[in-house]
Parts: sequence; structure tokens; C-alpha cells
Amino acid sequence: MIELTNVTKNYGLNPVLNGVNLHVKENQFVALVGPNGAGKTTLLRIVATLQRPGGGQVTVGGWPLPDHADQVRRHIGMISHQAMVYGDLDAVENLTYYAGLYQIENPMERILALLDEVGLQRRLTDPVRTFSRGMMQRLAIARATLHDPDVLLLDEPYTGLDAAAIGLLDELLAQQHGAGRTILMITHDFVHGLSQCQQVAILNKGKIAAQVDRSTTSVNDIIEQYREITQS
Repeated sequence: MIELTNVTKNYGLNPVLNGVNLHVKENQFVALVGPNGAGKTTLLRIVATLQRPGGGQVTVGGWPLPDHADQVRRHIGMISHQAMVYGDLDAVENLTYYAGLYQIENPMERILALLDEVGLQRRLTDPVRTFSRGMMQRLAIARATLHDPDVLLLDEPYTGLDAAAIGLLDELLAQQHGAGRTILMITHDFVHGLSQCQQVAILNKGKIAAQVDRSTTSVNDIIEQYREITQS
């Protein structure tokens, strides 16, 4: 579903991605981890069609980027530590606005169903600026899945969440994966971020240094391998 082959990206003379090779299969949940400055967000932004690679090949759903960015955008949803919603609008108004961008016809039934799914049915008409951080992330998930994308891209979704909100996010991500979506997530939260994924990709110094199968490797072993790679 997502394939990067020898992908490079420089900022001026500073190389950020230095020949990244990463393959994420359909309906696979992959966590991308690495130290600050390793290039994680740059990689995710390239997959999300927000930046162009400097070199190499990127395909999402079989469409090569950046030439087919318009087609790819119809099939991806993105969630970050910024909810990308409007504080002066309520939850329904926010999703109605995005439904217009995605050209969803007669969207209200889907909007109400999604807000019920993420537990916001009692706050439909409250301004989003009154929402807690956890409620913002619930609305962000509804926004990102409004157009029923095949791929979810997540950039540090656990940032700033309390324990209750983290538990709810875990539950919502499990639902999204169970619905058949392919998920690529950047996280620094090893305890929660690695609890649901199937593979962990360690990005270090602009390259994928290791890909670890979660079904055969404990979180503690992944943390130890991560330390060995990033401190070498």
C-alpha cells in the first residue's frame, strides 16, 4: 500500500532522508520511531503528498508520487498532534466543511455516525475551542476518516493526552485497523504506540536501520534494539 524506494530529501545542504526503503502492506499497522531529527515527519509529509521527495520512488496505493498526488489524497487521512480543526466552529460544522472539500454528497448521516463513533455525540454544537485535548483528537479522527480513506497517517497522536484520552485513542486506532485501514504512525510513546502495531520501523540518520516484527519481539526488546541503533 505504501512503498518508498531509495527516497532522499535534503534541506539545503543538510541531508534529512538518505535512501529510505520502507514497505507497508495493505491493512498493516506500522509504527515509525527514531530520534529527533531522524527525518520521521519529513517522511510522513512526503507520503501525505505535502512535500516532494528529493529522489527515489514513492507510491501509495499503486500511484506514484508526486505525479498522482490528487488521486492519493482521496485515499489518505492524516492525524497529528495538531487537530487541524477550527475552534470557532462546532464539531458538526467542522466536519461539514471538510465534507465539502472531499465533495461528499449528503454527508450529514455520516458526520453524525462518526461523531457518535468517537464519543462526541453530546458535544455536537459546542465550539471546538471548548474541547479538551482528548476530545480534539477524537474529532481529528472523525475528520481524517470522513472520506473513508484506505490509509491513515499519524504524527505523534499521543502528544499531550492524559491517561483516559490515551486509552480512548488506543481503542479508536484498534477500530480503524480492524476496519481494514493501513496505518503508518510516528510515535515517541513506546508503551502505547507499540502496543497495537504489527511492525516497528526504526529510522536513524535518514535511513531505516531496522524493521521489527511485533508478533515475535517484546516492547522491551524493541526499546533495547532502538537504544543500540540510535546510540551507536
